[in-house]
Amino acid sequence: MEKYEELLISLRRIIRSIDLHSKRLNKESGMTGPQLLVLQVIEKQDGVTAKDIADKVNLSQGTVTTILDRLESRALIRRERSQLDRRRVSLHLTEPAVDLLHKAPKPLQDHFIERFKHLEEWEQNLLLSSFSRVASMMDASDIDAAPLLEISEVIGKEP
Repeated sequence: MEKYEELLISLRRIIRSIDLHSKRLNKESGMTGPQLLVLQVIEKQDGVTAKDIADKVNLSQGTVTTILDRLESRALIRRERSQLDRRRVSLHLTEPAVDLLHKAPKPLQDHFIERFKHLEEWEQNLLLSSFSRVASMMDASDIDAAPLLEISEVIGKEP
């Protein structure tokens, strides 16, 4: 077997693993990975703004706004306009969101991060360099992506 074939098989295994975990996450919590990530940011920093979330999770502000609209329509967050600066909108979790967060499965990236941190620094750098190169070779360097291992429709229709 050619080396490129072995690499493509490894990539496919990674994609499949992420896909299976995403389906489990959606089935168990009714949420997508990006939605849970946004809820986690709001939980850690009550009153955060959409712009701050976008910066923190490395997604565009438009994508975050779409996620927030969906979360608000499900009564999982509430938006609160500032009395001092009407342009500022603070985000807060509702009780159902807090319950959902505590029951949600552990994100796949948590397992990855735990194992990655145990690698030697040179090995971490090697993996980072290699995966950055693979992303570049697949013309994926400029794709909007959050630091999470979930496959989900961020903007499209949800189940």
